[in-house]
Amino acid sequence: MTDTGADAGSGADAGSGADAGSGGDGVRLVPGREVTVRLDKAPRPDVRYPADVVLDDGTHVVVRAPWAGPPVRDFGFVRFERGDLFTEHYWRDRWYSVKEVRAADGTLKGWYCDVTRPARVADGVLVVTDLDLDLWQSADRRTVLRLDEDEFAESGLEQRDPAAAEAARAALDELERLARDGAFAELPG
Repeated sequence: MTDTGADAGSGADAGSGADAGSGGDGVRLVPGREVTVRLDKAPRPDVRYPADVVLDDGTHVVVRAPWAGPPVRDFGFVRFERGDLFTEHYWRDRWYSVKEVRAADGTLKGWYCDVTRPARVADGVLVVTDLDLDLWQSADRRTVLRLDEDEFAESGLEQRDPAAAEAARAALDELERLARDGAFAELPG
């Protein structure tokens, strides 16, 4: 996992990690293969990183990737560091992703969630468009933080695409509810 929030191949060839199949975009990723994850975060540059495909049922995609951002990224409530491992959950029909974060020794740090447009596979790349809103839940589940609401307000999404802005706010509310219900610990992977 690369710089969260600051978080290839082509077609269905054997090296892309993708095969034709069912799903909203018509392509399923192949477990055991590597795929490039591309996080679009306008107006900043896209973030790309390799990840291993764990699962793709046509709707829910799970990949695993090591932290590949700066050696240490300290958010105050959590530090992402070299050696951390992210198990990342994306959906083709949900406006968010959930990333389980573990330290190099396997200790659970918590879950970092991004509000995004639904994931899609394009040219063998898992593409996710970040919409600025984030949520953090600590490993002990006591701390749930809504993040970057100021960035979201300044993004202009409300004016450019009111329907997407409404879906993003609803996704953040859903993430908070899921966190408080303990649902992240039940995700596969």
